[in-house]
Amino acid sequence: MQQQVLIIGFVWVEPNSSAAGKRMLQLIENLQNYNYKITFASSAKKTENAFDLTSLGIEEVTISVNSSTFDEFIQRLNPDVVLFDRFLTEEQFGWRVIENCPTAIRILDTEDLHSLRKTRALAVKKQIPFSTDLLVQQDITKREIAAILRCDFSLIISKFEMQLLTETFKIDASLLLYLPFLFDEVNEKKIASWKPYKQRNNFVFIGNFFHKPNVDAVLQLKKHIWKRIRKQIPNAELHIYGAYANQQIKDLNNKKDGFLVKGFTESATDVIADAKVLLAPLQFGAGLKGKLVEAMLYGTPTVTTSIGAEGIGNHKNWNGFITDDFNVFAEKSVKLYSDEQLWKISQQKGVAIVNDNFSKVIFKAIFKNKIEEIKGNLQRHRTQNFVGSLLQYQTLNTTKYMSKWIEEKNKNY
Repeated sequence: MQQQVLIIGFVWVEPNSSAAGKRMLQLIENLQNYNYKITFASSAKKTENAFDLTSLGIEEVTISVNSSTFDEFIQRLNPDVVLFDRFLTEEQFGWRVIENCPTAIRILDTEDLHSLRKTRALAVKKQIPFSTDLLVQQDITKREIAAILRCDFSLIISKFEMQLLTETFKIDASLLLYLPFLFDEVNEKKIASWKPYKQRNNFVFIGNFFHKPNVDAVLQLKKHIWKRIRKQIPNAELHIYGAYANQQIKDLNNKKDGFLVKGFTESATDVIADAKVLLAPLQFGAGLKGKLVEAMLYGTPTVTTSIGAEGIGNHKNWNGFITDDFNVFAEKSVKLYSDEQLWKISQQKGVAIVNDNFSKVIFKAIFKNKIEEIKGNLQRHRTQNFVGSLLQYQTLNTTKYMSKWIEEKNKNY
């Protein structure tokens, strides 16, 4: 019998808006290749940028938070596997899954460690060094780690975050699965399809502006980097793309200075593939930065920070430059843009990074094998995770009764 997988999304899938949307489509593709039947449910409002999952044969269901209608829905579906997209959905629906489908395998797709990203943002805002001591003090860290422990296992996209979870938080490796971005090999045929150096123009930045690291990165480009680049390459332009640009970002548009805010694009791959260099001066963030890996996929060298490059391959052989000094950032951007030979060498380094670290072939069966391994030994796996059971008992009982109270309160209005 075909196994049922329920994915509970914090938002609907938007692959043209964010790396998280592309990542979810990769997970869905994997699950379908494993011959699982998928239902995708979300309580979020669907936007015009949402991908039509029904075109892939996936049922879409709108669900409600703090409502027993979810109980009725999941009882009817009776999934074998439930995948929570971000720890927030596990908080909202995890206890209901446990009550109604206790034998369903519960998986958390962290996307990135939200607590890491937000703590780094706090450190930048307060102009203090980031430290693991600061990280463990945050309430969001405790919530996210608790969600990881409550699940049967969690998908971790970055090797850095795997190390952080096992070494700093002492989470057992059996509760984690390293599963990065998954791409086809960049072969000679694909390389031959790329635009050559002389047919490319301008710099590019791309990112979803609901994501605060992207807002900050564009501000750094405007305030500290672009004027230095423009001074040395007067005819160059910087094209800023991304969904959900707020007024602060839109107001940065200046045609005279070559700083052009383009907004949402239907094809992120096209604008990256047309550019000569991608710039990503990210001061905080977590997980893997999709824009940088995509640039490698389409032969576009990059200049970024240590945060931007985190978790992506061998930094000694980066497809461009990594620096946290914005003066050096501008200098290296000009050099990479102007030196054709350096540009070509950097392009080839990007090919090696993708093929060595993000090949579908390498990770083809790892996700399925983990599910099957736990399914075949579920009771023992959960018994060994006593802390997770404890958190379910105490934390989720609190969540459960609060949710039921809200539901009753809503009935009176």
